Amino acid sequence: MKKIIYSLIAFGFIFTSCDPMEDINEELDVINAKNAEIGSLEYTLIDEDYIEKKSKGGYFEFKFPSFSSVDEAKELLPVYLIGEYPMWGVTYKDNGEIEQASSALITFDWYNKIPTYEAEVRILTPEEQNAITGDTYGNFSDEDHIFDFLAAEYPTAEEGDFVSLRYEYYAGSPTDLTDSFLFENGEWTRFAGFTPAEYTAMGESFPNFSSDDEADLKIAVTLAERFKFETKEAGDIAVASYELSKVTGKKPDGSSIRKTFTYTSNFIFDGSKWSKYDNVASETIQFAHDGNTWVPDNTIKYTLTGADYVLVGNDRFPNFDVREGKDDASEDARFAKMVTILTANFTDVEEGQKFSVSYNVYSGSDAVWIMNIIFEDGVYVLK
Repeated sequence: MKKIIYSLIAFGFIFTSCDPMEDINEELDVINAKNAEIGSLEYTLIDEDYIEKKSKGGYFEFKFPSFSSVDEAKELLPVYLIGEYPMWGVTYKDNGEIEQASSALITFDWYNKIPTYEAEVRILTPEEQNAITGDTYGNFSDEDHIFDFLAAEYPTAEEGDFVSLRYEYYAGSPTDLTDSFLFENGEWTRFAGFTPAEYTAMGESFPNFSSDDEADLKIAVTLAERFKFETKEAGDIAVASYELSKVTGKKPDGSSIRKTFTYTSNFIFDGSKWSKYDNVASETIQFAHDGNTWVPDNTIKYTLTGADYVLVGNDRFPNFDVREGKDDASEDARFAKMVTILTANFTDVEEGQKFSVSYNVYSGSDAVWIMNIIFEDGVYVLK
């Protein structure tokens, strides 16, 4: 960095500011920012980053290796970035606007508890099912039937109510289904349980597991089969509903009283396999330096491709000729072409989305320039 030395003559000046040193410091800040290094980083926090004592150079000193929320991460990660990369900042255009900013793409863990539920299984009688269908078959044959039953049986359901129902369902042949239902946001959400055939495929003699540990192990494997025709992405979470047979007491003769309960458990997909979800989620946020500190930033950094130059008529040479008198000499002309390129490459752009576009120019020699653009009020705006 350049060393800036100021020699101030105390006499002959009339300061109009209440605090002249404040003005001087602000000017120093701008000059220092202009000379800051520009860096770009992609990093995933490790356990040590969260729990390291501040006395040993840590930044957070957490008890557990995760943030308590995404908002907390947004608030505290700038402290980490400032400490680790103190020389990084921004550069400015001649008019004082930021030309280039340091950036950091940080992946971190945060505590994201997803509730689980349990309820004793209620077995519907043929009569209860006939009352819904109007038939005499003693089963349901339409997916709406079970929701019709819920509406009729639980007319005053409250937020968070959870029930488990076993019923006979006919779809070419009858089978017993055990599904659980959660009442949330004014309606019932269904968590499909495992069928008797699925329990058999998992090595069970009865349509239930013998322990939670066994359930966690086998469900993680079975979910791949259940979702083989659905597209799942890393980070997707599935709620599994399963049954356990438990001893709840003793009969007079000493034999056990057993009841069947439904439990839910959450599983997360890592892109190739499912595993038990531990209430910790991963999130990736981009930060940018604003000249003073690091702030969450949604800027997309984009470098023009050969096809982009062809799209806007610059197919002879993959650059913008910015020499005086040439078509691309003015910033307005280049910006118009950038709008065409961004419109072609990015669909469903959200309000406030920022772009930092790198493009080749020829001004007598080759160079790479950057144009900063934001999508505001439905149009692209030059920053």
